[in-house]
Formats: sequence, structure tokens, C-alpha cells
Amino acid sequence: MSVESDDGAVGAPEIAAVELPASWCWAELDDLRSADERPVTDGPFGSNLATRHYTDSGPRVLRLQNIGDGEFRDVRTHISKSHFERLAAHEAREGDLVIASLGDDLPRACIVPEYVGPAIVKADCIRFRAHPEVSTEWLLQALIAPATKQHAAASLRGIGRARLGLNGIRSLPVPVPPAAEQRRIADALDERLARLGEITQLIAHARSYVTTLRKKVLLDAIPESAAWPEGWQAMTAGQAGIVDLGRARHPDWHDGPKMRPYLRVANVFEDRIDTTSLMEMDFSEGFGKYRLLPGDILLNEGQSPHLVGRPAMYKGIPEGVAFTNSLLRFRAGDEVLPGWALLVFRRHLHAGRFMREVRITTNIAHLSASRLKAVEFPVPTLDEQRRLIAETKGRLARVDALDLLLDKMEAHANALRRTLLAEAFAGRLVPQDPHDEPAEHLLKRIRVERETAEAERKAARRAAAQARRKSQSAAEQPASKASPPPAPTSRTPLSEGEQTTLPLEFTE
Repeated sequence: MSVESDDGAVGAPEIAAVELPASWCWAELDDLRSADERPVTDGPFGSNLATRHYTDSGPRVLRLQNIGDGEFRDVRTHISKSHFERLAAHEAREGDLVIASLGDDLPRACIVPEYVGPAIVKADCIRFRAHPEVSTEWLLQALIAPATKQHAAASLRGIGRARLGLNGIRSLPVPVPPAAEQRRIADALDERLARLGEITQLIAHARSYVTTLRKKVLLDAIPESAAWPEGWQAMTAGQAGIVDLGRARHPDWHDGPKMRPYLRVANVFEDRIDTTSLMEMDFSEGFGKYRLLPGDILLNEGQSPHLVGRPAMYKGIPEGVAFTNSLLRFRAGDEVLPGWALLVFRRHLHAGRFMREVRITTNIAHLSASRLKAVEFPVPTLDEQRRLIAETKGRLARVDALDLLLDKMEAHANALRRTLLAEAFAGRLVPQDPHDEPAEHLLKRIRVERETAEAERKAARRAAAQARRKSQSAAEQPASKASPPPAPTSRTPLSEGEQTTLPLEFTE
């Protein structure tokens, strides 16, 4: 929250942790908007933009999926031209900022590129049109800088997905340099972030290679069923072990005398269980049925299609844990080692085998217990299982080491990006020029221009309203009555031979 002094200058918000250069000052994002009639807006809600309005072509609808952290993602959604014209108040043009007000890592923002053409923003997307004297490129980086995200994180609300909201976006604190320095910062950041972007792309390509390598290791260990070695038994998952669905969650079990922790889909990753965020429910009844034992394999029952069936082994830590119906549990039979079951399921995940069994509801893929039971499951001898587990584990460890190295490289690149942005918006990335107009003067000029434009719009609206009232009053005025013709007088001379006719009155 910024503080305005008696002379109208905006002071530093309470969260400011850096001392700004003398020519800089703090402002709220809303202070930097243009003098247009509607420079800030969110998208239409409810029936104003419903499923029936979407088309295969036409003007674009910019959604949360389009807003990256500093980049525009070209995900295409369209509406009809006629409906676009009805929603013109929500239009986003080339050069506008589009800011996500819902989701993770807020605020996320991007600039609308030229090729988008006619477009509107959808709900939970804020369109912000900056004043022409404010560098949009600089403002974009200021919005996604660490200090801004830190402030936003303290202002989030909502259950489930975090929300910042229109007012939260408008009140975001921004350290404002002089206009000329804004351009210098934007140019310097553009050059440095482009190099970081190249590194990020290389890391992404390397990750793709590692994923391919991991898949090859798993497929080499367990080939397709037609190529199973002689001596391997052909079973199904239901024959090789016991498959169960976890316990459904219910409001009645949020509290109770026997609260116990449980694992859900958010805890189960490939070959890893994250126990840092466990939830609990009351198990006054039925805990034994859902209690996990060391060696149990958990698979995601509901996930995005390419992650459904993602498996991990429960190794007994923490003890006394159950599982919910967002997970499936496989408990190996006597002829199957738990490590072998994990290997088989990881192989099926990377080979896309589970994707052939899923059913999709509301964008979530589901792998039912009955469908998992029917999936093929090879069973070599126990000695062969041990050998393949050890051999494959060693090969996967080398792949995992590459993945870990890429994690470190990515973390280093992200840290470098955060440091770069922090330096830029503390005034330490480019030198200050004493001849630059101070930012305080810029903000005052923007405010005066905006107030003048608003006063002119109000005056125009008043004049239009008066003209309408005057026109309406004139239309409602009754027509004036015509004057009767004058009565003849006795002094009017008569023509020769003309006789006067006198009116007669008859009385009863």
C-alpha cells in the first residue's frame, strides 16, 4: 500500500526493503495507467462468455493459459465477431499487459503481441493499458520481479487456487525510475534475459533427452509382451497381486477420535513419495483396510492423461498411513517382488500403456481398479527379478544423476534471473543519469493528464445528458392551439343588396 503526501507524491509501500535512487519513487500499478476511458479491466463473467460463444475462428479470447511468466503463450481460442463486438469493453490490443489474477506464482504477466489481432480477456485475466510515457517492457519486468511477487504472496486469498483479484493487481507497488531510465533498464534486461532464455531452452532439450533415455532403459529391461523371454509368466496385474482403491474423503471424517494421516495423489510422484504435506481424517472404522504396508505400490488413479498411473513404493515412513481414492494400491503376491512391480509399472507409465486404459472426466484422466487389474504383468523367476532390478536400478541411477544436474542448472538459472530483476529494480543494473526527469514529475504529469481527461469525459457526458433532456422535453411539449378567426363586427360595411342574417335564440 503506497502513502500519498500532501503534495500528491506517492511514498514507499510498507514492504519496501531497498533504498531507491534519488530520482526514483514508489507508485501503485494503477498510478501508471493511461488516460483512456477504461485502461484497466478484467474479463466478462458468467453467461456473457459461455461455451456457446466459442467458435473455430474469429477474434481471440486470452485466457490464463496464454499468460506465462514474462512471455505470451500462443494457445488459441476464438469467439464470433458479433459477440466480440458486444464485449468490446474487455478488448486487449497489441502492447497491452495481460496479468493473471488466479493461479500460482502471481502475478504472472505478458505483453500482447502484434500477431494476436482482435482479442478480449477472459475472467481472471486483467488487461492493463499503460500510459504512453511508461515503458511497457520495463513495467512487465517490474511486475514479475521478486519483490512484487513477494508482496503479492502476502495478499493472496481464496481456497484451493490462489487469487489476487482486480483490486490486488491495481494496488501492486512498483518502484518507478525516470522514463529514460525505464527504457535503459528494459534494453539491458532484454539482452541479459535473452541469454538466460537460451540456457533455459538448452536445459529443456536436455530434459527431453533424459526422458527418452529413461524410457529406453525401462523398455530394455521389460520389452513388449510379444518379446518377453522364455520362462516369463504372462499374468495380469490382478493375478500378480491385489489391487485396491483408497478410501473416499467425506466431511464427516474431517474430525474424530482416531485421526490418522493419509496419502493422496499430490504426495505420489514417480519413484518418490513426498510426505512434507500430509492430511488427516478420522478412521474410527476401516483403518485396517486402507493401511499401507512397506512394499505397497501406489499409483495415481486420477491425473492428467500422461501422468495417470504414476507409481511409487511406500517404504514404511511415516508409519500408520492410509491412502485415499485418488490412489490405487498394488500389493504384490508371493511370486512378485515389490521392486519388480514398481519397475513394471514405471515401464508402463513411460510406454504410454496406462493412457490406453484411462477414462477422462472434466479434464482429469482416471485409471480404475478394474482396468488396472487387466493390464499385462510379466513375472520372471524371483532370481531373474532380483537381477533385473539391480541392473536397471544402476542404469536409472546414472540417468537420475543427469536429471539432478539439470535441476541444479535450472535452479542456478532461476536464481540468476531473480538476482538480475532484483538488481534492476533496486537501481543497480544501469547507471542513473542526473539529467533525467525525476519519476515524481512523470507521475504528477500522468495524474494531471488523467484527471483532465476524466473531467472532459464527465463534462461531455453532462452535456450529452442535458441535450437528451432538452430534446425529450421538447418532444413532450403539447402543441399550441390555433387562434379562432376574428368575429365579424357591426361596423363591417355590406355590399349593396346584401342582407344581414341575425342569429336566433330559442328558449323553452
